[in-house]
Amino acid sequence: MPLNPKAFGLTAGIIWGLVILVFTLISVSTGYATMFLNIIVSIYPGYSISPMGSIIGLIYGFADAFIGFYIFALIYNLLENTK
Repeated sequence: MPLNPKAFGLTAGIIWGLVILVFTLISVSTGYATMFLNIIVSIYPGYSISPMGSIIGLIYGFADAFIGFYIFALIYNLLENTK
């Protein structure tokens, strides 16, 4: 059964973007997940553990996951059709 790349990418993008947004906002207020978010700081330029950084992380996270999972679905469909 083929995957819909657009739907797969949008779903992953929304989820990953929201994860970064929520974790950043929680970290700003409680300090939780700072070690995880410091890894994200090193990956996404301009991102920081701050309220404005949470918006930047949401955008980067959405774009990153959308592109990655879109390509994944395309490759999956390509290999599924070669059976």
